[in-house]
Amino acid sequence: SDFLVHAGYHPDLQIVEMDTVIGRIGGKVLLTLLFRDSDILLIFLLQNNTQSAVLEIFDFLENTMGIGLFKACFPIILTDNGSEFQNPQILENSSNGRPRCRIFYCDPMASWQKGRIEKSHEYIRYVLPKGSSFDGLSQDDVDLLMNHINCTCRDVLWESCPFDIACSTMSTPGSCDSGPP
Repeated sequence: SDFLVHAGYHPDLQIVEMDTVIGRIGGKVLLTLLFRDSDILLIFLLQNNTQSAVLEIFDFLENTMGIGLFKACFPIILTDNGSEFQNPQILENSSNGRPRCRIFYCDPMASWQKGRIEKSHEYIRYVLPKGSSFDGLSQDDVDLLMNHINCTCRDVLWESCPFDIACSTMSTPGSCDSGPP
């Protein structure tokens, strides 16, 4: 309910759904981030399914993009209450304590509240079936998988692919990649 109120007050802000995809229990996992406005899916290979592994990706993205672009691209993140996301303060704030995003949680047992990312996981499972190990994968392998997923046309996108939708929205003023005028 907090998410709905916040998103209602800020309808112009990007909503990103976040989750993890587990391979072999105790092995490497995939952190997934889906941009609702385009269905673009980012996938990062984590060594383990921990909060510190997720934090490492957030810090990497912030350091690579800069805090301004990070905040513009990831203002609202919706996720489940998995153990890897249990301490929102360390994810919501930079190492210097400044806010970088807002994290909201779905209701327990309500994965449908972030249904777009759940649906996108089907594309991952076509290649990496449930129970398969991700331990032999590199980030380059995951990048290839991600690129194929983002270039797959979808009925829900009027036969376009997420990459094409993202390219058209990123070239508009105010988008997270539009840069300075």
